[in-house]
Amino acid sequence: GLNSLPSEPKIVSLYLTHLSKKSKISTLRRRLVSISMVHKLKGHYLDTKHPILVENFMGIKRIKGVSQKGKKPLLINDLKQIVDVINKQKEPDLKKLRNKALLLIGFAGGFRRNELISLNLEDIEFVFEGLKINIKRSKTDQFGEGFVKGIPHFENYLYCPVKNLKNWLNVSKIKKGPVFVRFSKGSSLTDVRLTDQSVALIIKEYLVKAGIDSKNYSGHSLRS
Repeated sequence: GLNSLPSEPKIVSLYLTHLSKKSKISTLRRRLVSISMVHKLKGHYLDTKHPILVENFMGIKRIKGVSQKGKKPLLINDLKQIVDVINKQKEPDLKKLRNKALLLIGFAGGFRRNELISLNLEDIEFVFEGLKINIKRSKTDQFGEGFVKGIPHFENYLYCPVKNLKNWLNVSKIKKGPVFVRFSKGSSLTDVRLTDQSVALIIKEYLVKAGIDSKNYSGHSLRS
């Protein structure tokens, strides 16, 4: 029964307190920024530095603690181990090509999971220096203006994202649409896009096979 737009510091403070029971401090910060931005876009003013909000935030921090464990980053040596492990697997070569291309492109471009699985063949251009990838929309590009990411060749072709992506596209014969697609149960290629969760599962699966504890890794580890 309270006004959400325009709102006031006291109401927003109550909302953050309510969220704090289950959400991280980083989530609360994002919510506050979003609420403030919507007010600004609609021509309203919300004082996010108001003492009620500031003191409440400090109180929540004290209770929850500021140190919050993020997911571990995948480092270059981990990635090389994973690629080596993929090469040794007794699974269809096509699947190995997809998984290597997926992980190497994700790592080299610092992609979010959603950006990675959303790639279409039309977004990709091979150039002399490597690869140009057009990102149509991302979390930090809310107005959908898009931008281009450049990925260079790596010296060692075994771990080169450009070379591995080219191999995957040549062998899979993908001519349009999603670049990273699923396999059916019979290991046949489909035209169905991978999901966010697939990226995390692939990373975890090969970390385990490489003898690395996968507990604190996720799809975001490629970007970290």
